[in-house]
This record gives sequence, C-alpha cells and structure tokens, in this order.
Amino acid sequence: MVLGDGSDVRPAPLHTQLGRTVWRYDFRLPARGNATYRLGKVTFPVVTDYSGDVRIAYVACNGQEHGDADRPAPERNAMWHRLAGEHDRAPFGLLLHGGDQLYADEVLQSHPALSRWAAGTLQEKAAQALTADMQEAAEAHYFQRYLTLYALPEFASLSARVPALMMWDDHDIFDGWGSLPEELLDSPVGRGIFDIARRMFMLFQLGATDTMRPPGCDEAQPGSLGQSVRFPQFSILAPDLRSERRPTQVMGPNGWAAFERSLAEIEDGDRILIMSSVPLLGPCLSLIEKLLDVVPHAQKYEDDLRDQWQSRSHRAEWKRMLETLERRALDGGNGVTILSGEIHLAGRAEMPFKNGTIMHQLVASGIAHPPPPRFYARALGLLSAMGENPLPGQQVRLKPLPGYRYTYAAERNYLVVDRRGKEWSAAWELEESGLTPAIRLS
Repeated sequence: MVLGDGSDVRPAPLHTQLGRTVWRYDFRLPARGNATYRLGKVTFPVVTDYSGDVRIAYVACNGQEHGDADRPAPERNAMWHRLAGEHDRAPFGLLLHGGDQLYADEVLQSHPALSRWAAGTLQEKAAQALTADMQEAAEAHYFQRYLTLYALPEFASLSARVPALMMWDDHDIFDGWGSLPEELLDSPVGRGIFDIARRMFMLFQLGATDTMRPPGCDEAQPGSLGQSVRFPQFSILAPDLRSERRPTQVMGPNGWAAFERSLAEIEDGDRILIMSSVPLLGPCLSLIEKLLDVVPHAQKYEDDLRDQWQSRSHRAEWKRMLETLERRALDGGNGVTILSGEIHLAGRAEMPFKNGTIMHQLVASGIAHPPPPRFYARALGLLSAMGENPLPGQQVRLKPLPGYRYTYAAERNYLVVDRRGKEWSAAWELEESGLTPAIRLS
C-alpha cells in the first residue's frame, strides 16, 4: 500500500485459513476531503475531514436467514448498488453497519452433527460435545461467508473508500443468540459456536484478533466489544448488545462499564449518535408476550420478543439505558440520536427529555434482507398506537417517515445522516418509494 504522500505501508498477517490470509494495514490519512491511498494499481479517494459538513450512511441486515448465497446478485445487492451511486454523487465520510452484517444461520447445517444438535431437545443440546471436525466445519462456514460477502463489488467498492464502524447482532452468530434458553447458550456447542463467531467478527469487522484490542474498544473491559469513536463536535457509541446477552439481560457488567465510561468522556454539547442494533424505542410488547404464554405452540417466538429492549425481561435495564442517556443530555447539553436496524423495516420514533429536547430514533433495516409482508408492518404500526411510557410523563411516540402514510415502511432501505454547519438531518432511501424528505434532528 502506498499513501498519498508516497510513504509505503507494510501489512501484518492476522489469520490464515482455507489457503487465504487476512492482512491488516495500519495507517493514517490527513484530515481533508481528498485524501488517497493506493493498493496495487488502484487509487482510492477517502473523505477524512469531519470538521465541517459530514455525510454518514447507516445500513443493517445484509442478507437473509436461508439461501442468501443463492440469490441473484443484482436483486440481492440492489440497495448496495444504489448506495454506491449515492456515494459517487456526494461522498460519505462514514459508513455505519448496525448489525447482522453476516447472516450465519446456516452454520448449523455446515456439519451433520451440528444439524442434529440444532434439531435436538434442550437436554440433547446440553449433552452434545463440540468435536474437532464440528469446530472446523463451523470455522470454515464463517470464514467463507465473510470472504464471499466482502468480494461483492458494491460492498467492496464502498468498503475501500468509506471508513466504517461495525457492531454485530444475533445473525452474525446465529438467529436469536443471547435470547435463547440458557441451556442452549451454555452448552458446549452453543458456547463453541459463539467463540468462533466472535473471533471471525473481530477479524473481519473490527480488524483485530484475541491478542489485540480493536480501536475504540475499552481496554479495561475485555468482555465487551462496544466501541466509542470521537469526531469534531460529535461522537459515535456502539454498545455491544450480544457478548453478554442473556434471556434476562441485554448488557452485562463489562458492557455497561464500557458504555458509561464512553458517555462520560464525551465533550459537553457534542452530538451523540448511539448505534443500538436492536431499536431502543418501540411498541408495547408486554401484552404480546403474555399472549404467547397461553397460545399453544407460540413459545417458539418468545426469543424474538426477548431480543427487544421493550421485553418484560429487560424492562428495568431499558429504563436504565433511557435514564442514562437523558442524564448525559441534561448534564452536558448533548443532542442524542439513536440509530437502529434489526426489524427489516424503516421507521422512526421520538421521546422527550425533561428539558424539552427530543431524543430521535432512526431505524434503517435491511439493506439486503427482503422486507416482511406489508400486513406485518401495518399490524406492528397498530400496536405502536398503544404507546409506551417507560419514564413517567415521557411517552415514546412512533411516527411515520416524512411523506409516508404508515408507521413502518416495508421496503428495503438505508439511512443518510447529514450535518450542514451545526444542523443535523436524516433521510431514508426506500427501494420502491425513493428518497424521503429530510427530518431535522433537534
């Protein structure tokens, strides 16, 4: 690699598997709008000046649960193609990946013994050992899936030109990880697959290994991969909602300590962008959870509901998160915006703080996952009309996208966040409806 000033950068090998080696380049570019580096014969321009106007893209849910590799590339990557075109028109300074960058669910079919384990009872899952050949098959599955996704032309083009921050979610491990029964999570196979997925997440999404802490991670909290990155007049925090997740908790002691330390270190007055892979503001779910308790054969959906901050299992922790963000906003005069994905819809929500300012939530999901049926989005929108009031007198309000009739948009999408001068705004690019009008972020 050769930088724009002519200096040469030598890579360091991180990992070798299946005859391929992952290399890491450590380098710095000057803070300006036309920084460049060259790899081979290709020169890549990079926007690195964040002191003035800034454009940020946010994406989530890059795939689908089954058969993702068999989809026709033009259809699968249509929104990536559109996002790459948008970058060509007006370059982005940051690309935020909000979770489920990798749909690894088929890891459970990568070996016959893993398939039997997935189909077994909880007692059978707890008793099954993770053999060397099962581990090898799982490692190969994750490694090959990352190689395949990163070679997609639209994804590769953007990744080479736009600095990225990535945080994982359940499908980067397998569906429902952390919200499934503890007997499964703590089984030798469950824990072994998690460890493999974590190593591959660090390798391909954070550019690190177990022997090094990724940039932006708290050195004092090795049990969490939460990240915090500071820019002129704004900061991005990506708490790790998977490493310590259990059916009764979203973050454990490591995650909370890292997150609260990162919040405390933010300059007063700076805009705070929080990447919460699971939406922080959403419809009332407690009635649905109670209904599933009594409806026959409906318990299989409980892990999807337990994944949400609004679940009755996480009610106290949800309030803790909201109170923590409000306290930071009131003490430091910080505007707070939540960026989320996970639900395969586009949407937004607001919650007032005690000083009258508004915390905005912007949901963009998914960049490649097919949208659910429109009736599902309509039903979820009706549920949101019931409202939530997690903090007394501060009701969560879910609102339609600008120019959109319903609460949720059942279209593939991505989000664009802009700072012009001191003003922040956001707009969604929807696959069928196109670009929404922008909303101002107070």
